[in-house]
Amino acid sequence: MTTKVMAFGEALIDFLSNGATQTGELESFTKFPGGAPANVAVAVARLGGNSHFVGQVGEDAFGHFLKDSLDSYGVNTSNMLMTSEAKTALAFVSLDDTGERSFEFYRSPSADILFRESDFDGAWFSESKGVFHTCSNTLTDAEITKATLAGVSMARAANWIVSVDVNLRSNLWPNGQVDTKRVIDWMQSGDVVKASLEELAVMADDPFALIKESLAAGVTLFVLTDGPKSIRFYTADHGETEVLTPKVEAKDTTAAGDAFVGGLLYKLAEVSGDRATLASLSQQALVDIIRFAAACGADSVTKLGAYPSLPSLEEAQAQLSRF
Repeated sequence: MTTKVMAFGEALIDFLSNGATQTGELESFTKFPGGAPANVAVAVARLGGNSHFVGQVGEDAFGHFLKDSLDSYGVNTSNMLMTSEAKTALAFVSLDDTGERSFEFYRSPSADILFRESDFDGAWFSESKGVFHTCSNTLTDAEITKATLAGVSMARAANWIVSVDVNLRSNLWPNGQVDTKRVIDWMQSGDVVKASLEELAVMADDPFALIKESLAAGVTLFVLTDGPKSIRFYTADHGETEVLTPKVEAKDTTAAGDAFVGGLLYKLAEVSGDRATLASLSQQALVDIIRFAAACGADSVTKLGAYPSLPSLEEAQAQLSRF
């Protein structure tokens, strides 16, 4: 069995706009399975990885739809919880004419936020190698933060790679105010961090000083995206390295970041899977991994929706061959 990739966090319903506001027609929304960690889990599964999702949805029609959708894409959902204490989270996603998104969330509270520290099981981390993935949407209140950090602690104790996708959504936080200290502390507990320049600018006056501080705090690989511009990654040994991205016509950017992260984690599980091996990867090995991840992200924006847009290994490799 290939190295396990375990994504933790929210699975929710993305109601995706038909974009009719640009034509003056009545706007309508179509139901898609989504949620950043769930998208990442599907991205890994689509590539052929050993993908697991850990989180909680409501014991409702939407929750069952999400579980069935993850199952249908080959994600292991044996550790996915369901609760009758709250409903499954919803997100309404509108697109502009360039495919960029705006979100309206219904998540206060929702089932995913009620996942608790005690819901984690140490047996989930019994393998000697693995990747544990988190994002900042499980930091929006104190209890779900405790749960997230408990999962991080278990993964680190098992010598797994801890992956962090900053993925800031300020409208999920109380009064729209991100607790930047909480996010930075969590971010710097990771081995691999993916963030956008825009997200870092929310947390620090000097984003590049924050990257340097994070490497000093123990982050092994810090990946910085900036829309369609080149990707930069940083390590303590190699400094800054730039990787070009493929040029494609974007239809929907909903899952672009998650496709990128899925490709990144799929490759890290393939070539590493533990913290020591990650730290020993050469600069060229990291360039190859980032290029593959960029191809996954680029391929996803050429299609609509979240799960349906995530590339297979063959599609990712075809996209990779074009740049």
